[in-house]
Amino acid sequence: MKHPERLDVVIFRENVEDVYAGLEWPEGSQEAKTLIRVLEEAFGWEIPDDAGIGIKFISKGNTKRFVKRAFDYAITHGRKSVTFIHKGNIMKYTEGAFREWAYQVAREDYGDVVVMEKDLEGDSLPEGKIVVKDRIADAMFQLVLLRPEEYDVLVLPNLNGDYLSDACAAQVGGIGMAPGANIGEEVAIFEATHGSAPKYAGQDKVNPSSLILSGAMMFDFMGWKEVARLIEKGVEGAIRGGKVTYDLARFRSDGIEVSCSRFAEEIVHNFPGIR
Repeated sequence: MKHPERLDVVIFRENVEDVYAGLEWPEGSQEAKTLIRVLEEAFGWEIPDDAGIGIKFISKGNTKRFVKRAFDYAITHGRKSVTFIHKGNIMKYTEGAFREWAYQVAREDYGDVVVMEKDLEGDSLPEGKIVVKDRIADAMFQLVLLRPEEYDVLVLPNLNGDYLSDACAAQVGGIGMAPGANIGEEVAIFEATHGSAPKYAGQDKVNPSSLILSGAMMFDFMGWKEVARLIEKGVEGAIRGGKVTYDLARFRSDGIEVSCSRFAEEIVHNFPGIR
């Protein structure tokens, strides 16, 4: 936490499957009772009658398409590693399969640019190569705290991606600093990770960095990379200067708390070449 600069990761979180698909029923509902009965009769599974029921699914097609996007990003942005993060030691046929399908993509579609961690000799990464790793999800929470510089592009199923993205955001200043995007085959939506924060509406108070940096991600996605870098440099310079919103100022001995609009002015002031 004292060295946020050591953490520089891009998190790819699958966004339509896993437990977030919303296939669940409350305790005592007819749907839950029916599913419990079917599971008992068909598979012999013993489930308490008073249990709520949810279904977790992870598919091969969506996983492979999602993992390919992560590798394409790593290649075009000069990233050095891609790490698959999962709980496959317990959920063998969902998250374990996620890991195996991800490795299939690495070997079959990117074999000429990747090297597996187990095949890496020493600590040297061959020029132009991307090292492929995988980690158990619970261990990864420790690793991003203790050895963050060893990780680059992180690839996760939905729920674990939700947890880890918030944890990583906390290490670099809070969720107000974390940009986000939902990227599909035909449409991409870029938004602040923290949402719209309606309770702060009209107070000219909140940290706008997440939304502004999401805009930078949008420009990068569109190919307007010079614009994206300009915005990123502006945010970096504003934070370095110490005139920041309340959520950042309280953690800095040299911080000067300013309003949302004043912070935005500081960002513009710090655009390279603009004074």
